[in-house]
Amino acid sequence: MTSILKNKLREGLPYPRGATWDGKGVNFALFSANATKVELCLFDDSGETEIERIALPEYTNQVFHGYVPDLEPGQNYGYRVHGPYDPHNGHRFNPNKLLLDPYARGYFGELKWDHALFGYTIGHPDDDLSFDRRDSARFMPKCVVVDPNFDWKGHPGRNPIAWDRTIAYETHVRGYTMKHPKVPEELRGTYLGLANKDVLKHIRDIGATSIELLPVHTFINDSHLLENGLTNYWGYNTIGFFAPDPRYAHEPEQTLREFKEMVSAIHEAGLEVILDVVYNHTAEGNERGPTLSFKGIDNASYYRLLPDQKRYYINDTGTGNTVNLSHPRVIQMVTDSLRYWVTETHVDGFRFDLGTILAREPNGFDNQSGFLKACSQDPTLSQVKLIAEPWDCGPGGYQVGEFPPGWAEWNDKFRDVVRDFWRGDVTAGKLAPRLLGSPDEFNHQGRKPYACVNFITAHDGFTLNDIVTYNEKHNDANGEDNKDGSSDNRSFNYGVEGPTDDPEIIRVRARQIRNMLATLLFSQGTPMILAGDEFARTQNGNNNAYCQDSDISWVNWDIAEKGQSLIRFVSRLTALRSRFPILRRGRFLTEAYNEELGVKELTWVNAGGGELQGGDWDSARCFGLMLDGRARPTGLMKRGEDATLLLVFNAWHDFVEFKLPSLGDQRWRLMIDTNISEEADEREDLSFEPGFVYGVTGRSFLLFALEGNGAEGGHVGRSQVDNKGVAR
Repeated sequence: MTSILKNKLREGLPYPRGATWDGKGVNFALFSANATKVELCLFDDSGETEIERIALPEYTNQVFHGYVPDLEPGQNYGYRVHGPYDPHNGHRFNPNKLLLDPYARGYFGELKWDHALFGYTIGHPDDDLSFDRRDSARFMPKCVVVDPNFDWKGHPGRNPIAWDRTIAYETHVRGYTMKHPKVPEELRGTYLGLANKDVLKHIRDIGATSIELLPVHTFINDSHLLENGLTNYWGYNTIGFFAPDPRYAHEPEQTLREFKEMVSAIHEAGLEVILDVVYNHTAEGNERGPTLSFKGIDNASYYRLLPDQKRYYINDTGTGNTVNLSHPRVIQMVTDSLRYWVTETHVDGFRFDLGTILAREPNGFDNQSGFLKACSQDPTLSQVKLIAEPWDCGPGGYQVGEFPPGWAEWNDKFRDVVRDFWRGDVTAGKLAPRLLGSPDEFNHQGRKPYACVNFITAHDGFTLNDIVTYNEKHNDANGEDNKDGSSDNRSFNYGVEGPTDDPEIIRVRARQIRNMLATLLFSQGTPMILAGDEFARTQNGNNNAYCQDSDISWVNWDIAEKGQSLIRFVSRLTALRSRFPILRRGRFLTEAYNEELGVKELTWVNAGGGELQGGDWDSARCFGLMLDGRARPTGLMKRGEDATLLLVFNAWHDFVEFKLPSLGDQRWRLMIDTNISEEADEREDLSFEPGFVYGVTGRSFLLFALEGNGAEGGHVGRSQVDNKGVAR
């Protein structure tokens, strides 16, 4: 076999990168600006035995390439790359180390941690300046040549949802279905498990439109976590940017096919797929980390190194290294990866972990960086959802609102202020801009409110239930003496740390959960819900469950069975958001008075029914936001956008009498009162005349709609409200 392959070897092509099967053989292409030779290593089906080693015969425009006829999908391979081992100048070539292809579409086997994985000799007096000659092949996973063919059964491709209708739902492929009773046991925790019709029906039923998956790119488990019986559960430790991780496949050799089946099923359910992607760093760490791929292929090109000490890595990510998005070939790799996921697997968008890294140039953050320009002009990438986590750990790393048009961003200011408001720490003045899509951050360059991605909880931090149950983090299970995770949780336990049988505490906690969900879903911008918050899922106070592939992180569907009332409440919120377009306006709302129509689009209301005045902003903990859809010319309106709504926020701990504003003789219909249980068997619409004084329970939220503009069909239990409008 050896002589036959070498005799058939051809020069091949420098593009596309990676291993590309054309039905007759495989083209291999690997970029390296500083290598002197690249050897392709072929392995048997077990991945254990190297059966062939072939030097790629051609080098074109810094790309080594060759074509091997007769190779087929399923072939295991890796590279050995020759060049200088000169850490002081940024070079760490070591052909004793088998390397993974940066463009690999599939992987076989798992990494086995061993000292042979390191390019230097651990324990050597010269540390990482030493050169280790041990062969790492038997400890490395292998790349796999894949067959990309897949029958999409006539599905046209992506399933784009308009931004103004988008409600993101953040979850984890494995953790979401590990305990799901409707998913066959053998499929739990897999791509096919998430494709289950009952699973997707739940997501649809609560009104979410877009499933945002924690990282599915192939990643590495940190050695120190494995040694302590833990794992990198979240997956923010990428080593392969073109391949779904095989650990989430039912049959690992069919990983790509199963991933596509999942995407197809999600699209069939009318939902989008958004991937959380990690292009800011890799699993290779700093100068003391292993040599697995990029470090051994071209360290000086792929990573940002200290200009005057290239032995060391710039660490703007807090993980040891930073991917060099100033290098054109690295930009190309990342954009090639993004396009691959869109065109080959049909995903609908991306959320970029530590997104500020992507816009860093040598002089710092630049919202006209090479990478951001590449995305904005790309005919494929410019048409999908691009969401930045707009911060990193480097200098000047906090950049909320500073990404260019076409990008959306996570807005942690919304998270912090909403938590603070409902626990009584801030007043109307702080909350007001967050309810309007944070125009102070996003209203520039023609950006729209939906560029602001609002969230109260995410994978990193407390669940919504835990925000109202714990004052302190409880991360003991992580094995770091509870020192990991943020201590700035802006949470409140209402008198007891953890679960309680006290009925009053249970009531106020449940009401605060409803308050925050209503605030999230009725604010301008794009809302994101953390999976399980719709039925009060808990992590028992762990706010940094990155290493917990366990009951701590897995969604507990037994709780869902007990949380049907809250699920129905969330479904009602999302239905109202859909029904009243003024809650998801495609432009920023304004307080300007419309002379022609005689109305204001936006009015801030005090408890007396008048407008909030200057001093009120710093004191009011109970106030209203009136949105008058009539302020927009009828010809520009969407159906139902002429509705007039009144949102009432009462973070005060006690009862407040709130006078409903008078707009002619039209009555106000009560749509939501978070103090009123969703359990009422008999539901009846409630409406109130203008000027009516409604008793607003302490720590509660209300939504009223002016009758005659789409307000029909409100539902609360009349038996639970007395004739003064005071909730019992």
